[in-house]
Amino acid sequence: MANYKIHETDVLVIGAGGAGLRAAIESAALGMKTAMVMKSLLGKAHTVMAEGGAAAAMANADPRDSWKVHFRDTMKGGKMLNNYRMAELHAKEAPDRINELEEWGAVFDRTPDGLIMQRNFGGHTYPRLAHVGDRTGLEMIRVLQDKAVHMPMDIFMECTVTHLFKNGDAIVGALAYTRDTGEFHLFQAKSVVLATGGGGKAFTVTSNSWEYTGDGQSLAWQAGADLLDMEFVQFHPTGMVWPLSIRGALVTEGVRGEGGILTNNKGERFMFNYIPDAFKNDVAATDTEANQWVREVITGKQATVRRPPELLTRDVVARAIVNEVREGRGSSHGGVFLDIATQRTADEIKRKLPSMYHQFIKLANVDITKEPMEIGPTAHYMMGGVLVHPETQMSTVKGLFAAGEVGAGLHGANRLGGNSLSDLVVFGKRAGAGAADYVKQTKPSAKVSEHDVDAAIAENLSTFDHKSGENPYALHKELQEMMNTYVGIMRKEEDLKKALVELDAFEKRSANLSVVGTRVYNPGWHLAMDLRNMLITSRAITMAALERKESRGGHARSDYQGYDPNYAKVNLAIKNANRQMVVEQIPRSPLPDELKNLVEEA
Repeated sequence: MANYKIHETDVLVIGAGGAGLRAAIESAALGMKTAMVMKSLLGKAHTVMAEGGAAAAMANADPRDSWKVHFRDTMKGGKMLNNYRMAELHAKEAPDRINELEEWGAVFDRTPDGLIMQRNFGGHTYPRLAHVGDRTGLEMIRVLQDKAVHMPMDIFMECTVTHLFKNGDAIVGALAYTRDTGEFHLFQAKSVVLATGGGGKAFTVTSNSWEYTGDGQSLAWQAGADLLDMEFVQFHPTGMVWPLSIRGALVTEGVRGEGGILTNNKGERFMFNYIPDAFKNDVAATDTEANQWVREVITGKQATVRRPPELLTRDVVARAIVNEVREGRGSSHGGVFLDIATQRTADEIKRKLPSMYHQFIKLANVDITKEPMEIGPTAHYMMGGVLVHPETQMSTVKGLFAAGEVGAGLHGANRLGGNSLSDLVVFGKRAGAGAADYVKQTKPSAKVSEHDVDAAIAENLSTFDHKSGENPYALHKELQEMMNTYVGIMRKEEDLKKALVELDAFEKRSANLSVVGTRVYNPGWHLAMDLRNMLITSRAITMAALERKESRGGHARSDYQGYDPNYAKVNLAIKNANRQMVVEQIPRSPLPDELKNLVEEA
């Protein structure tokens, strides 16, 4: 049996994106012995790929904005399935978290008066996204990691967690390994914060980086925690479609926020044909009105007309693009066109969207100041994740917390662009504080069973014993293709049932994965362990999608089109019943009267 190093800590934070960094900072500031482990290097978290901005009702660009409008927009965008308390806390606290980042050194773009500039994004009534050009996530990570490295905490880079351990009904630690040497580490932790992001690498076309393999969702479920809203997967409307080597790479919503328009192969601005009844009063109905909005935004005026249809919520825009392609009006590479060149000058584009300009020049040989971008939907974000308490972010397992994309509740059926970055700092802070308070109040032990550790290590090493088993790369490719085909943007019962049959077969095959070589620098071994998590997360998505017999937000069924009022009353929880995955309907809590009045029109 392999040896392992033992580390003792009060709070173990798994993940070093915006949520993980903010949680670790808060935990350390409250006097907890804190350790932070991350799959990649510090500063390389997926948060850096979030470009457009962080949503916060600061009212710098439009004095009509307020937390109440932000709350209403979030609930409306989430199709009223949001945890209302999380949406309320987020709307109220986001401005303070953005101001805090500025105090710590974030260099946001500025208005002529010197305030933090805010831009328009889909689903937001007013310009609300605090931004740094089109590289806001990168700036947030720069500031947060600079703050973190000056705090008293232990940092473990390129270190992947494979198992969580419990003593009775409480979390007491985790097993991890270093990716370069394969050395195992046992973290005896009094509390654990999951901040591992999503699971987009289970799909063929995704904006997600290699780390996003559903680790946190899988680890939590295996530890007995409930998952929530797993059927809701957001396919970002605008990912690159050509060349194939970078298919799925994100094209920020900031392009549309700055006036970019979507056209099909006939040159038609097709989004006017896809405006849902619920948004008729919010969205421009003609080119003339939409273009007036762009002119007002460009000149820095307060918009007096309705926003363009390109700024509808992401679920609406993504399905519209899919329909255009399906009906033969797509581009030659299976997408549509996003044009900013006719809406903005070359200097404005390079100043407002520098990363997008360089991304297309370098990767696609396309000058977006002169020609349109070719784009299509890409698996981008999971609204579902670990069921958490809105105030503390603790899961249904004692001592296990979750924040950011791995947590569920804030976004409901569909996330508004920009809410993710403010979510990270609002609930990252709350998770760090919740974990610290749990340790102080309950004074838990962190005694991990040696038997559990040995069994976990044996499971991790088992792939080296299978000399002629399955190739993890081949199995991963098949899983991605299956999920894209059967559990993608448009779903139906027949396909979802096929997906479950395929997942049964994949799980049996995964028990015979074969890896050659040693544990040193062995990416095949790493993928074999990641596949365990992707299979569990994929099953949770598929089972919830089969159960929800309606179309709502990031979940669309061709056999159940439109809303079913019965499903507006429940969220779907994925539970662990003796290692078997089961789906349970959770009745929604009614909104308090003061919040109900805010969202009645939504």
